[in-house]
Amino acid sequence: MFDEFIVVINAEEQYSIWPVKLDLPAGWTDAGRRGDKESCLAYIDEVWTDMRPRSLRVQA
Repeated sequence: MFDEFIVVINAEEQYSIWPVKLDLPAGWTDAGRRGDKESCLAYIDEVWTDMRPRSLRVQA
């Protein structure tokens, strides 16, 4: 279906992937990485080491 994705991030510093061909959903911005699904997910695994939303991390 989709061949190329971008890694996106929201204000809570949560990551996801989004098809390049679609407009970004509200509240999400391009995190600067694109590629096939597997490479985007591997990048997220590498950089998103604390799954808690930013608002919870700053309270701790």
